[in-house]
Amino acid sequence: MKIEILGTGCAKCRKQYDAAEEAVKQSGVQAEIVKIEKLDEIMERGVMMTPSVVLNGKVVSFGKLLPAKEIASLLTTAAAIGEADA
Repeated sequence: MKIEILGTGCAKCRKQYDAAEEAVKQSGVQAEIVKIEKLDEIMERGVMMTPSVVLNGKVVSFGKLLPAKEIASLLTTAAAIGEADA
């Protein structure tokens, strides 16, 4: 699973990255976390507000700080769906 944190490096964006790290620990789901800070790369994903969270290529949150608990829930749901498709 891949989590992308989109943001220009502001304090909220750094907190979002930290929340994603905590969510991975809470959920027990294996995930790679990547920071995307270049504005052109952020805009390529159709995002105009940061921080944003992208899970496996799908924007799941933008313009707000998503709590670790909520990201963990998204991760476990995505993992369960992925297992069902396998």
